[in-house]
Amino acid sequence: MRCLREHLDREMGKKHRKLQATGRSLYSTIGQVVGAVVNIILDPIMIYGIGPVPEMGVKGAAYATVIGQVASAVLLFVFHIKCNKEFEHGVKYMKPDGGIIREIYAIGLPAIIAQALMSIMVYVMNLILKFSPSAQTAYGLFYKVQQFVLFLAFGLRDAITPIIAFAYGMHSKQRIRDGIRYGLLYTIVLMFIGVAITEIFPGAFATLFNAGQSREYFIGAMRIISISFIFAGINVAYQGIFQALDGGLESLVISLLRQLVIILPLAGIFSIFVRNGQTGVSLIWWSFLITEFIACLAGYVFLKKIERNKVESLG
Repeated sequence: MRCLREHLDREMGKKHRKLQATGRSLYSTIGQVVGAVVNIILDPIMIYGIGPVPEMGVKGAAYATVIGQVASAVLLFVFHIKCNKEFEHGVKYMKPDGGIIREIYAIGLPAIIAQALMSIMVYVMNLILKFSPSAQTAYGLFYKVQQFVLFLAFGLRDAITPIIAFAYGMHSKQRIRDGIRYGLLYTIVLMFIGVAITEIFPGAFATLFNAGQSREYFIGAMRIISISFIFAGINVAYQGIFQALDGGLESLVISLLRQLVIILPLAGIFSIFVRNGQTGVSLIWWSFLITEFIACLAGYVFLKKIERNKVESLG
């Protein structure tokens, strides 16, 4: 079931990206939303058994997810065939081209690795926090809040990447600069809103997620880590910009810095002081802010390098 879901997710992603690449983001959004709505509607029906559908529990949730993905993939495929007239859809045009495949993976591989690194980071962080079950729980709950806020940055990244890539293909330096400028500006504004909400209402989030005995740890984590949303959002935008400007390596380095190279050793070192009773667990939360800030500085250096070597050299 999991393999089927992942396969459908990849196929849906292909159609989703093609619609974005041709400037038809509305159809892409419709396809994504339909899949999510189908999943939401079917979840309670198949989990708890409503009407003629038998109760299936967790298996029902898996079936609902797969059906939602199928609905989204089919709808996106129809949009792709009907709307993307720029593409040839015949079988003879589907013959693999080694050169194109290499170009795709040169840009796409960093994104693949970034997804894997996220899972590794969460797993290792839970190992680091193993000495305190309450801290583990707080981190798990806060991770949900973090993903919710960063989804705003991910959405903007998915919007600005094809825009900047299109301008790069047109050799339009002004459009590239505008895409970078406004993409970063809108991302920063949204992240400031996210930080304000999480800083003002940490108690409400603790109640919403039923933090229980981990409430104090959860609120403490929100107070510190949420500040990093600003830098995290900028880093996400940087990665989209780098991918649009054929900077897959730079995007990969940012992912490695954010999710492996800095965060895990730093959190591990801080945890030693916490376990020895020299300081509170809040010290570990500071590793997130420090990591995102350092990665943001590195991203700025990479951006200036790419602008100088690739954008300014355009005719």
